[in-house]
Amino acid sequence: MFRFFRLQEYKVLFYRILLAYVFYFLARVGFFIYNYKLLKVDSVSEFLTLSYHGLVFDTTAILYANALFLLFSILPFWTNTTKGYQKFLMYLYFTCNLVAYATNFVDFIYYKFTYARTTIAFMDIVKNESNKGNMFFRFIVSYWHVYLLFFIMAFLWVYLYKKVKIVPKKPISKSGYFISSIIGVLVIATLAVGGIRGDFKKSTRPLNIIDANRYVEKPQHADIVLNTPFAIIRTIGKTSFKKINMVPESVVEQNFQPIKQYRNNPKTTPNIVLIITESFGREYLGAFNPNSTIKDFVSYTPFIDSLAQHSMIYTNAYANGSKSIHGMSSVVAGVPSFRDAFTSSPYPKQKIQSLVSCLKEMGYDTSFFHGAPNGSMGFLGFGNILGFDHYYGKTEFNNDSLYDGVWGIWDEPFLQFMKQTLDKKKKPFFSTIFTVSSHEPYVVPKEFAGKFPKGTIPMHQCVGYTDYSFKKFFESAKKQPWFKNTIFIITADHGNITAYDEYYKIINRQAVPILIYKPDESLKGEVHDLAQQIDIYPTVLDLVGYDKPFRSWGRSLVGDTKIIPYAINFNGNQYQFQRGNYICTFDGKKITGYYDKNDKGLEKNLMAHPNKEMLAAGQACEAFVQDYMRRIIDQQLYYKK
Repeated sequence: MFRFFRLQEYKVLFYRILLAYVFYFLARVGFFIYNYKLLKVDSVSEFLTLSYHGLVFDTTAILYANALFLLFSILPFWTNTTKGYQKFLMYLYFTCNLVAYATNFVDFIYYKFTYARTTIAFMDIVKNESNKGNMFFRFIVSYWHVYLLFFIMAFLWVYLYKKVKIVPKKPISKSGYFISSIIGVLVIATLAVGGIRGDFKKSTRPLNIIDANRYVEKPQHADIVLNTPFAIIRTIGKTSFKKINMVPESVVEQNFQPIKQYRNNPKTTPNIVLIITESFGREYLGAFNPNSTIKDFVSYTPFIDSLAQHSMIYTNAYANGSKSIHGMSSVVAGVPSFRDAFTSSPYPKQKIQSLVSCLKEMGYDTSFFHGAPNGSMGFLGFGNILGFDHYYGKTEFNNDSLYDGVWGIWDEPFLQFMKQTLDKKKKPFFSTIFTVSSHEPYVVPKEFAGKFPKGTIPMHQCVGYTDYSFKKFFESAKKQPWFKNTIFIITADHGNITAYDEYYKIINRQAVPILIYKPDESLKGEVHDLAQQIDIYPTVLDLVGYDKPFRSWGRSLVGDTKIIPYAINFNGNQYQFQRGNYICTFDGKKITGYYDKNDKGLEKNLMAHPNKEMLAAGQACEAFVQDYMRRIIDQQLYYKK
C-alpha cells in the first residue's frame, strides 16, 4: 500500500509550508527591530518565547494564505509531478504567500503610528484617499529600506523553494494512487481545519486577535505574538461592536451620566474655533511638560508655549483613539473609537448629537476645514453625517501650487485661508480645522528649510512649522473684529513618533494637549487632572451656556464636579481606563490588570491584590464599554425626550 502513497510530494509540500514559517519568523524579527523601543523586550529568550507562542497565529495565517496551494498540491491529478504542473504550483504559492507576507512589512513602519497590528480597517482609511499613487511613491522614497528588505526576503524565499524539487513520476496504479490520495486529502484537510481554528476542541471558538494576550504579561507583547496577515484575515467582515451586559445601568449613570444638562453659565454665543492638530503629541510642547524630569527635554512650540501662558491648559490629557478619523469623532462628537473606528463600523449613519447639532440649535454657522483632497480621511462623509453647513478642502482652496504633494495644502497658507473665510462668516460661527503638515514624510515648504530646529527626530521640524503657522494665524485673526468674541481650542488627533522614553510608555503614547484660549483671559491656568478628547464637546456646551439635555460620555473641564476625571482608550488589544490612583485594563470580557497611575508602561500588574478603588475603576470601565456599545448599536447617540 505504501508504494501508492505520494510520499515524495508530501515531503516537498511539508518543506514548502515550513519555509513559510521560517519567513514569518524573519518578518517577526524585522518587526521587532523596527519597533523595539515600543515593544520593550528584555532578552533574546523572551523574544523567542513570544515567537514560539506566535506559531499558532502564524499557522492560521499560513494555512489561509496557502489554502488554494494546498488544495491543488494534494488533489489526485495524474500530472501533479510534471514540470508544467509544478510550475503552476510555484506561481500559485508565491502569488498567495507574498501578498500576505507583504502586509507584515507594512507594520514595520505603520505600527509606530497606530501601536497595533494593521487590520482590515486600514482599507477604510485608504479608500478615502484620492492620491493613492502619489502617496505610494512617497512611501517608497521615504521607506525604501523596507521595500528593499521585502524583495530580498522574497528572492531568498523563491531561491530556497527551488532548491527542493519534485521528480516527475507516473503513478504505478491509478486506483491505488487515487485511494491513497483521498486518505491524504482527508488527513491534511483535518489538520488544516485544526490549524486555522487554533485547536480541535469543538467548545473553543476559532483564534482571534484578543487571544494573543493570553500569552503575554506586557500588553504590547501581544503584537509580537501576532502577525499582520492574521490580524487582517480575522477582521474581514467582522466588527468589534457587540453588546455586552456586565453591570447594572445604575453603574453607568453613577459613573458617567451619559445624558447631561449644564446650567453653570448664562447662554452666550461666542465664536468657537476648534483646531485638531495632526499628530501633535503632548511631548513636543514645553508648556505641557512643566518641570519635566525628561533628560534634555526640548520644546518645539514657542508660539503655543507663549499662548498657554494666557490660556487654560490640561497637562494630563489623552486621545481616545489612534487614527485621525478617531480624533474627529472623539473631539467633535464625543464618540471615541477603540479596536475599530466608529466611522468605519456599520453604525455611523445615524443621528448623532455633537457640537455641530447643539451649536446649530443656537444659531451657529458650522464649518469644517481640511487642506487635503476633499473626502480624505473620511472627514467629508462623517462631516455630512454630523451636519456641518460647509466643508472647505483642497478644492475650495483652489491653488495647487501650495499643495505639499502628499497630504494637502501646507498649514500656514491653509490657516490663512480659513481666517479669510471666517472674516466673511455670519456670526456666531463654529469652525473646526484639521491640520495636515505635521505628518510623515516630515518635510516643510522649501522656503522654510533650515528655519525650524531639526531636533532629534524628523517630526520636530514639522512641529516647528505648524507652530509657526498657528502664530501667523493668530497674528492675522487678532486684527479682526470677531477675534475678541471667540473661544479657541487646540488639541491633537493622536500622538506620533517620540524622542523620549517617557512617551514610548503605553499610556503616554496617546498623550495630547488640550488648550482653551479666551482673548479676555477669563479662563486661565494649568490643570493636572485627567482629561480626554471626549471632554471637549461638553466643555464647549458648558462654556456657551447650552442648557438642554445632551448625550456625552465626557465631562465639562470647566464645571463638572460630579464625574471623577478619567480617560479611556484602546491599545494592545485592550481598553485602558485611567481614574484616580490606578490604571485598569479590560479585554472586553474580563479585567486583565490593575496598575499604579504612575506605571505608564504597565509593567507591574497589581491584579493579585485588588483594593476597593481598583475594583471600582474596573467596574466603571466595564460600564463605559457597555453603554458605548449599546448606544451605538441601538442608535441612541442623540438625546430624545
